[in-house]
Amino acid sequence: MEVSGYFSLVGKYKYIIIIIVLAMVVASYFLVKNLPDEYISSTQIATGIVDASKHLLDKDANAAAQQEQINQEFNNLTEILKLKKLIDNVSYQLIIHDLSSPTPFRKLNHQFKNLSQPAIEHALVVYRAKLQNGEPLSLYDKDEAGLNELLISMRYDERSLRKNLDIARDVESDFISVTYTSENPQLSPFVVNALCKEFLNYYTVNVKQSETNAVNFLSNLLIEKRNALNEKKDSLQQYKIKNGILNLDEQSRLIYAQILNYDDKKQQAEKDIASYEGAIKSIDNHFNPKDRQYIESTISQYNQSITSTTEQLHILNDEYVHSGFDPRYKPAVDSLQKELNNEINNGSDKYISDPRIAKDDLVKQRMTLEVSRDLAKYSVKSIDRELGELNAQKARLVPFDAIVKTYEFDINIASQEYMDVLNKYNATNLQSNFSIKLSQVEPATPSSAEPSKKMLLIVLSGVSSLILCLLVLFILFYLDDTIKEPVDLVNKTQLPLLGSLNTISGPKPDLKKLWDVENRQRMQQFKELLRSVRFEIDQELKGEKILGITSLGPGEGKTLLATSLAYSYSAINKKVLLIDGNFGNPTISKTIQPKLFVEDYFRTSAYIERDNTAISVIGNRGGDVTLLEINDERNIQHEFDDLRSRYDIILIDLPPLDSLNQSKEWILFTNKVIAVYEAHRSITRSQSQYIDYLKHLNNKFSGWVLNKTTAGYKRKKK
Repeated sequence: MEVSGYFSLVGKYKYIIIIIVLAMVVASYFLVKNLPDEYISSTQIATGIVDASKHLLDKDANAAAQQEQINQEFNNLTEILKLKKLIDNVSYQLIIHDLSSPTPFRKLNHQFKNLSQPAIEHALVVYRAKLQNGEPLSLYDKDEAGLNELLISMRYDERSLRKNLDIARDVESDFISVTYTSENPQLSPFVVNALCKEFLNYYTVNVKQSETNAVNFLSNLLIEKRNALNEKKDSLQQYKIKNGILNLDEQSRLIYAQILNYDDKKQQAEKDIASYEGAIKSIDNHFNPKDRQYIESTISQYNQSITSTTEQLHILNDEYVHSGFDPRYKPAVDSLQKELNNEINNGSDKYISDPRIAKDDLVKQRMTLEVSRDLAKYSVKSIDRELGELNAQKARLVPFDAIVKTYEFDINIASQEYMDVLNKYNATNLQSNFSIKLSQVEPATPSSAEPSKKMLLIVLSGVSSLILCLLVLFILFYLDDTIKEPVDLVNKTQLPLLGSLNTISGPKPDLKKLWDVENRQRMQQFKELLRSVRFEIDQELKGEKILGITSLGPGEGKTLLATSLAYSYSAINKKVLLIDGNFGNPTISKTIQPKLFVEDYFRTSAYIERDNTAISVIGNRGGDVTLLEINDERNIQHEFDDLRSRYDIILIDLPPLDSLNQSKEWILFTNKVIAVYEAHRSITRSQSQYIDYLKHLNNKFSGWVLNKTTAGYKRKKK
């Protein structure tokens, strides 16, 4: 497929294309010349969604808003603007204006132009009621269905208004544009302003109602949560009063601290007892039994005062421990301790002249250690008693603590719920006071007519029709698999080509008068191409004389080629014999009406009288007969050998290949075979077998002659 072929096809149909384009342009002119002018009115609605100046109270929330959320809010607003309810209200206002105003936007349709005044008044009552209540017309009601038909006839119905209504957000801005196009400069701004007013009213009422409901709900919920919180606080307070609980945490902390302190003191006292016992034992080891006996007997008179002081020290030490080691008792304890030491020293001074005076210091130390040990043991008992009391107090606080913590946990939950509701209530209440941000920036006003697009539409119609015609031709060209050029035939058959012959203009040629003088002009190009084909045939024959001419099917021009070649060879003084071998369609025989026929010659070997000024022709009578049915192959070959000696060239008009057996018999006796193919035909699947047969002839097949082309072609081998 070559592009040049497509341009040739376009050139072939150029006048038809021009006529179609002109027809479309003329039709477009008459269609658009009466189109009314267009008037566009628009306005903008400020939303405040991305305007930071209107978010002073919720600045943080606006800063965190995502782009997707912003787009969603704008989509919600635009969808509200397109609500059928709002557009229906605009429709009612338009029809009410036209029915009640002396200067309507549009005149009544011919179907309703004869409405009576009572009917108009009734229609106005219904439309106004629907507008006030915001209700659609019921198509199930016959009266309202008729009023809906009136809206449709005036093109005020929802579908008609939507066609010329454009609602969109201005790119990355805070505004929504509302635009309407109509044929009336007053109608366009009326629609825009009415729709914006209905939208703002609808949005304000619905948003305010929703916010009021939300505030009331949160207010009631807040009261419930506050009452629940107060009830739980009262329950805790009554429980503490009933059980004498002031502060469990503080009480527990103090008791635990005291227990730790007493534990430390107890450990210290136990360490002191152990150390005192060890020291006393060490001193006792320095005395023999007699010394210990003497000491115990001599100091017995002094034990009473020491014991009395010791008892006082025990009592004071017990109070000191019971007070939790209050520092106020410390001076008294130290004073008694000092007094006890003095009494012990006085006891030891009585034995200054005793021979065992050297051991006096040991006796004094032992007495002091015994007193300290006894005090430490008594302190341990006091500490154990206090620890028992503290543990008992701690045990009594455990169930109180569990119950109080349960109350406090319930109070924390109730308090958190109360604070959450309070925050939502405050936010909703605040938002309700500043939520209405929508406003119409400025009302739409009448504008001048838009530039006319009539000429543009006419030009577009012409260009589109031209493109459509070219596209249709291209599709036909692309889907067309017919053979138009010689190169197409070579590519599809993979067989050589001898040349091509052009189509002979005018009526179907008469073979007897084809080469007469009156046909010279119309046959000039055909003659030139035929000479080229004759030359190529001579190159293929290389001295051989018998040439068979066939085709894939009937009517492709092989008989015309055979006759033309006969005249062409006779023009160069060749002895030419033309044989009509097509028994099924003996065209040459019917046209030339020869005196000798194939059936007679190959049976009786009749001698052919050759006229020096004419071409010798052997015809056939036609019928259901084949060459080998006339005579056997050997005799026929003998006759062809005789014809070779008498003629320079023998041309045989063979049957087409679709009668394969008849062609085969003739091809047995030919030296070369050529095939004629008519241009602008497709090779069918059934014809592929005939092409394979020609390929199997090998060098016996010389090539194709493409007939009925528009130009000649030089020989091309495979």
